[in-house]
Amino acid sequence: MSSIELGLDTFGDITTDADGRPKSHARVLRDVVAQAELADQVGVDFIGVGEHHRPDFAISAPEVLLAAIAGRTRRIRLGTAVTILSTDDPVRVYQRFSTLDAVSGGRAEVILGRGSFTESFPLFGYSLDDYDDLFEEKLAIFAALRDADRTGEPVRWKGTVRPPLDGVRVFPPVERPPLSAWVGVGGSPESVVRAARYRFPLTLAIIGGDPRRFAPYVELYHRALAQLGSEPLPVGVHSPGHVAETDAEAREELWPAYQVMRNRIGAERGWSPTSRAEFDREVAAGSLYVGSPETVARKIAATVRALGASRFDLKYSNGTLRHELMLRSIELYGREVIPRVQRLLAEATAVPAEDNVAASGM
Repeated sequence: MSSIELGLDTFGDITTDADGRPKSHARVLRDVVAQAELADQVGVDFIGVGEHHRPDFAISAPEVLLAAIAGRTRRIRLGTAVTILSTDDPVRVYQRFSTLDAVSGGRAEVILGRGSFTESFPLFGYSLDDYDDLFEEKLAIFAALRDADRTGEPVRWKGTVRPPLDGVRVFPPVERPPLSAWVGVGGSPESVVRAARYRFPLTLAIIGGDPRRFAPYVELYHRALAQLGSEPLPVGVHSPGHVAETDAEAREELWPAYQVMRNRIGAERGWSPTSRAEFDREVAAGSLYVGSPETVARKIAATVRALGASRFDLKYSNGTLRHELMLRSIELYGREVIPRVQRLLAEATAVPAEDNVAASGM
């Protein structure tokens, strides 16, 4: 495999200034715009901003932030990581992204998911008892909207989570349909099959452990698509990481911020506090892509090959990690990691081809 899209993701984690004081949500949002602008300049393919409704993350209205980024960038694709469809109106989500697609010149993408936190349910008046039904039916609505936009036919849908849609049209239409839309999953077989059933490309959120353990999910996804008579669709990977000039520097920069974030979320979920040894093991053999450009590139290329992925997004924001360190990480990712990954994948593709030629006596 020699063709790969390499992107970046952020949740707008609340960071600290040089004196260790937390920045305001407003300042973090302005920092994210600057980070995306740099990513565009250094050749990153995609920037994804995640929706959350918590004090430790600044991004709750991703489409608004992406519209601001659109006005400061030229080529980078603009999307989410993820949009929490369960507690939103799929018609409004579609309209917001078709609008973003128009103002950005066709660069909008949406990654639809259920999210790893549940604060949006009480905030918007939904019950967690309806967790599964809400996502299932709203994803069906979004798929119907996407397909209707492509065919020009009106939308008809009936379910239980909202009144029926009976021959409606949604405006504005996407200028060059279909709207690019993915489904993000954390690794349950049911979620993987659902993405295939509605013909959405799959994004795997791999935030811990050996990424190769997700290979069965990729196989399940492709098998489900084939059984449904669908053409093959892309698979993407989202994982956290940090790039610095050397492996040691990257680890030392990330560890304090990672520890704060991991222990804060872990305390909410009943996890034991993390340790530096656990962090180092995850960097060495798990799903933390931390190190020099060469180290990170080799690890990304290995994951892409193992899972047959066509896109890899590095979550470059990690807890309180400072803005200046993230800017340097973004620059190294775009200028050094991306070319290295592309070269490694091209070399891996070329070797079997040469072997085949030799074996044939040509």
